[in-house]
Amino acid sequence: MRAVLRQKIIQVCNKKIAQKGEGVAVSFYAFFANKNDDPDSLMEAATWWIQTHQLDHFEKAKRIIALVNSENAQ
Repeated sequence: MRAVLRQKIIQVCNKKIAQKGEGVAVSFYAFFANKNDDPDSLMEAATWWIQTHQLDHFEKAKRIIALVNSENAQ
C-alpha cells in the first residue's frame, strides 16, 4: 500500500477514535469522500481490506491502525 494511503488511514482512524472512543469501528469507505473522486486509491484500499486481510465490512479502528503499522514496519 502506498505511504500516502497508509497515512490517511491512520489519520482517519485516530480521528474516529478521538470522536467516538476506543471501540469505534470503521469501513474502508471512511477513508474517502462520498463521491468517487479517487477510484485508484479506493480500489487499493478495498483490495487491501477485502482480499489481502479478508476483513469484515466494519472493523475496529485500533485493529486497522495495528495492521497498517505492522505492514509499514516490514
